Amino acid sequence: MTSNWAAFSAAEPELARTVEDRFGQFTHHVLATLRKDGSPRTTGLEVRFLNGELWFGMMPDSLKALDLRRDGRFALQANPGAGTGMAGGDVRIAGRAVEVRDQETIASYADEVRPPDPTAFHLFRTELTEVVRTYIEEKKYLAVQLWRPGRPLKKTRWM
Repeated sequence: MTSNWAAFSAAEPELARTVEDRFGQFTHHVLATLRKDGSPRTTGLEVRFLNGELWFGMMPDSLKALDLRRDGRFALQANPGAGTGMAGGDVRIAGRAVEVRDQETIASYADEVRPPDPTAFHLFRTELTEVVRTYIEEKKYLAVQLWRPGRPLKKTRWM
């Protein structure tokens, strides 16, 4: 089961705001894709939350774009930033990336984001399978929030 960003935001608005804020702290984040042989590849990526979707825009024929065309499964981790603070916690999203080929949608995205070459880039929208936030709660608990489509938010705490 998958969900887009709007459905996740409607189901868990507080966690969605926290995740968006966490991704908004830095420009570049870490994307994991699968190579032809099935081994993982990690790379930097800018992400956008626009019009109820989480979007990935990529340079033409980049390896990560070719990976996602072949197998859309991905994992995305918010940039942890400098030091060990990780204000807002560690945030990860997993799912499937689906390439958008509709020219109207691509043009609308380009108008909003202004990529270096608005006529030459890959655009993917995401279908979420999991959103996870790990953080310190009350200065003593390690807390993990786990959301999956069609299930209630699960929170676990350890001392």
